[in-house]
Parts: sequence; C-alpha cells; structure tokens
Amino acid sequence: MAKHPTLIQHFRSFAYQNHIKDFDKALEYFTVFGGTGWDIDTSKSIESLIREKILHNYEALHKSITRYTHNNPVYHKLLSLVALGTEYEQDAFKKAKIGRDRGEEAMDYLEQKSLLKFDLSIEKPLDANYVKSDRVIFPLPFMRFWFAMISPNYKSILEGDFDEFTQKWQKLRGNFSILLSNLLVRDLVMRSFAKAFADDPISSLGSYYDKHTHIEILAIRKSGKMLAGACKYSKEPAKSNMPNALKQKCQKSELNVSDYVLFSKNGFSSEVADNKDANMTLLLGEHQASLLDDLNKDDLLVYSNRKY
Repeated sequence: MAKHPTLIQHFRSFAYQNHIKDFDKALEYFTVFGGTGWDIDTSKSIESLIREKILHNYEALHKSITRYTHNNPVYHKLLSLVALGTEYEQDAFKKAKIGRDRGEEAMDYLEQKSLLKFDLSIEKPLDANYVKSDRVIFPLPFMRFWFAMISPNYKSILEGDFDEFTQKWQKLRGNFSILLSNLLVRDLVMRSFAKAFADDPISSLGSYYDKHTHIEILAIRKSGKMLAGACKYSKEPAKSNMPNALKQKCQKSELNVSDYVLFSKNGFSSEVADNKDANMTLLLGEHQASLLDDLNKDDLLVYSNRKY
C-alpha cells in the first residue's frame, strides 16, 4: 500500500473490499469505518456495527490509538475539536485554551503521525490582512469518527453504558458525511473536466478561504485560469441563489474565475438549469456515483492494523 493513499483510494478500496456498488451506502459506512481495512457486513445497520466493532472493543482500540497520542490531553482536545467541526487551527487553539506556540507544536506532531493534515487554501488572499489560519482535516474517516464520538464519551463507554454516545451520534450522523462528500467531489471535478481541460489541465485543486469567505472548490489550471465550485445537500433542488452566491464570493475575494461548477445532491431547479452560463457545469448525485465505476482488485489496499 502507498505510504499515504488518497481519500478516493481509501474509498474505492473500502467499496471493493465490502462489495458495495451503491455510492450513498458506501459513503454512509465509509464515514465511520473508512481507513480501517475491516470487513463490513452492510446487511447490518451502522449502529449495530459500531457496537460490535468499536464500542465492545473500546479498550483494545483505545490502546492502539494512544500509541500515537500518548494520552496527551492537548492532542486529544485538538483532535476532538477538529473532528466536531472546528476547521481552522487558530480557532481550535482558542477553544482548547492553549497558546499559539503550544498549539502549533501539537498540530505539527499530529500531522507527523498522520492523524491530521493541513488543507491549505489553493490561493492566498490579495489582501494580507484577510489571511485565515490553516484549515485542518482528518486523512482517515475512522479517526475522525473516533475523536468526534468515542473519545469524548470514553467514561460511559468504558463502563458499558452507550446511551450518551447513542444520543450524540443520532444528532450528528445526518450531516457527518458532508465533509467527506465535499472532499470526494474534488475527485469528481478532476475526472469531469479531464477531457474538457485536456490542453490546459488542472494543476492544483482544493478550496479557497480567507477571513471573510470559504469557497469549497477552487482549481487552478496550468495556464493560471481558475475554476470555482460549491456543493449543496438539501432535499430540494438547488435554486438560483446557489450560483449567485458562488459568483459573489469569487468577486468579493477578487478571484479571476473563468469557469464554475455546482454540485447538488438532489439536482437543480429548472431556473438554474435553463439559465446557466456556458462556463457553468452542473453535477448531480448520479455523477458522484461514477467515482465507484469499474472497481477491481487493483483498487484494494492492504492494511496492516488489527482487524475487528
């Protein structure tokens, strides 16, 4: 296995190993178990598998994870804050009530151990006063789940009482996969524009952020041309405020964007579809499902950790 497989490589391996062809089902289970290499029986519910594989094996899993964290309270606090949605390191330092020097030292250690990684803004703000501290994310979904849901509730879990965990998980689970989906949309963008941009390919792809705005997708092509994108997961089709908001963000950040892409899980209103510009591409949930096309044994990653 490559030393640092990408998220899409982990995802395709997970789906192939567990014989999952449906994208939504794969993402649902991957959000909890991604990066473990465990065999997952998807005929069982997420909740029953969490109990079987994680809660009932808490002590063994905790022991293996603390080989990297050494039960350091600063590490655990930062990891839990990021797992629960604190995206930027300075915000995490403030919430953890630690100074910048101590915080940066801890973040560097956690990155070195591959527990966290920096998701840097693809483009720097033109105004240096607008620079935002670095965004941090989890490379592995399981570790994010652990530090969001297991580590903060360890006392009751250790006692065999799973009620507190269950209540908190029910509140979070509905939106917990959105971050992963957004990251996978980047791979979808790369694939979707491979032919159209063949003569001027994408050279860097990520997001853009400053103190005032966050653009979920920003790609820079070899020529310097930019593509900006946004994602939406509401049950209703996306309306015209979605492309308008994206364009306003780009203008506010003074980004010279030539193309736009919108991903809406549940489609677009006729107003958006009928009035989109030639330089705007619309992607749907069915397009995202193509990320699992042509799975084969070459997609399988071999994990060395203990299986549960």
